[in-house]
Amino acid sequence: MSNNIPTPHIAAKEGEIAETILLPGDPLRAQYIAEHFLTDPVQFNATRNMFGYTGTYKGKRVSVMGTGMGCPSIGIYSYELIHFYGCKNLIRVGTAGAMRPEVKVRDMVFGMGACTTSNYVKQFRLPGDYSCICSFELLEKAVRAAGDKGLAYHVGNILSSDMFYNPSIPPMGVTWDQMGVLAVEMEAAALYSNAAYAGVNALCILTISDSAVTGEATTAEERQTTFTNMMEVALELA
Repeated sequence: MSNNIPTPHIAAKEGEIAETILLPGDPLRAQYIAEHFLTDPVQFNATRNMFGYTGTYKGKRVSVMGTGMGCPSIGIYSYELIHFYGCKNLIRVGTAGAMRPEVKVRDMVFGMGACTTSNYVKQFRLPGDYSCICSFELLEKAVRAAGDKGLAYHVGNILSSDMFYNPSIPPMGVTWDQMGVLAVEMEAAALYSNAAYAGVNALCILTISDSAVTGEATTAEERQTTFTNMMEVALELA
């Protein structure tokens, strides 16, 4: 535990954040999880309107906090949570766009690995290309919980992209979906690499909000308040 707390981005005092924390990108989704799933939630952060709460779920202490969008943003928050607040299990709960036809809107995707277009991983100066992968311990528990609930899910590779809007330039080689990548989001690669460097657990649990294959899409309100299956699965990991 560091004595450099509160940090520039998190106002919590020592001991106010649980070892297991859910990390939605949207701070309002963090608020929704706290208000609808946690018992006696206490807010520990509102700095930059990135809401964070700690409560209990089925008697187990758990926290939830927003991270914002993109690898740089979750990179900051996850680093501080790991190194300054002692978090051991970091579970991203977010939305993603389907890249393959078998992945349907509202399905869950567990990111076993995270490809990326970001330069985030290059900071580690590895002598090659690093494979950003999740914690098998968390993945195994999540798959079991989803199966017990009878939920539709996929396990596989995802893409963490730095770009939400891509220019309409034809690909020069093989496309991500041809390599089996299931869905695209914007944060998992940074979370996975930060967790690996620190020796802690991380998992990205996604709900498909739209599909590049069919063009189907959900609304912002639906993404914030109705994608509850992934929230319940993530909370079972506490």
